[in-house]
Amino acid sequence: MTSKATTAKQQGGSKDSPTKTQQIILTGDRPTGPLHLGHYVGSLRQRVALQKEYKTFVMMADAQALTDNANNPDKIRQNILEVALDYLAVGIDPKHTTIFIQSLVTELAELTMYYLNLVTIARVQRNPTVKDEIKQRGYSGESVPTGFVCYPISQAADITAFKANLVPVGSDQVPMIELAVEIVRTFNRTYNCDVLVEPKAGLSDITRLPGTDGGGKMSKSLGNAISLGDSTDVVQKKIKGMYTDPNHLRVEDPGTVEGNPVFAYLDAFDKDKKELQTLKEHYRRGGLGDTVVKKRLTEVLLAELDPIRARREEFAKDPAQVMRIIEEGTKVARAAAAQTLKEVRQAMRIDYFESR
Repeated sequence: MTSKATTAKQQGGSKDSPTKTQQIILTGDRPTGPLHLGHYVGSLRQRVALQKEYKTFVMMADAQALTDNANNPDKIRQNILEVALDYLAVGIDPKHTTIFIQSLVTELAELTMYYLNLVTIARVQRNPTVKDEIKQRGYSGESVPTGFVCYPISQAADITAFKANLVPVGSDQVPMIELAVEIVRTFNRTYNCDVLVEPKAGLSDITRLPGTDGGGKMSKSLGNAISLGDSTDVVQKKIKGMYTDPNHLRVEDPGTVEGNPVFAYLDAFDKDKKELQTLKEHYRRGGLGDTVVKKRLTEVLLAELDPIRARREEFAKDPAQVMRIIEEGTKVARAAAAQTLKEVRQAMRIDYFESR
């Protein structure tokens, strides 16, 4: 993981590096559907592990989700509760983590407007993550919504509003953090201040899971994901249909481990690394069928997912309480963002009445 320290100047504290308790994490998800194993290994597990040591904000990025779902707002609205249930089920604790809704923290929109003036269109269009996502959604030429092209700038506003030092992301999202750093430096230089804090990307050892179809990353939109709330039967069915080594046609044939989604998932979840290594060696030399390997993966995944699903079902019994958690978190988030916005407006000399 990258270093989590920021300078005392950025924190407004002493010259010594700040302690972990002074560090801030900002992360989040688009509420376009239930969260899946890709979210879990790429970020959720890391959030749970860090939440007691760091001040943590977790954002449900509904405004960002609307950049390519503007004609279907009900989809976003319905998934706010679903995503919140996933958060609570994996162990994100409201006592340690502020869970909030992006669009209700209106200060973020104002920050985005100011940042838009600091970034060229060409710079945004060069962003490799944006390019990949445009291709994934089938946009072409001039059909790309402006909000979608510019959402990395909005994401920079989200990060900097909370003065986040660390942003847990998958490797595919690192270009977003790099753009946020550029915006921070440009703003502080342009307005001769140190108001904004440079974030760092926090990468877990496993930042990406392939889809069950073997094609690219796991994605809700591609239908190749195992969701955290999937039933036992659904998990078993999805694993049974998983892509493996297309050349491993018979049990006695040598198989390939590298690029094999089943083994990628075992690497992420199987705690018995010694036994897993033995399994890999057996598969490589032949004599081990895909059915056996998938059976092991099923056992490993269900051991991980069963308690998560049980907690999810328990929280789902009181949706009103879950929404209260989000409402309270949003109030806390808005207060934090308002303080940053106040400092931004002062630096930009547009705090007209406050400065009298």
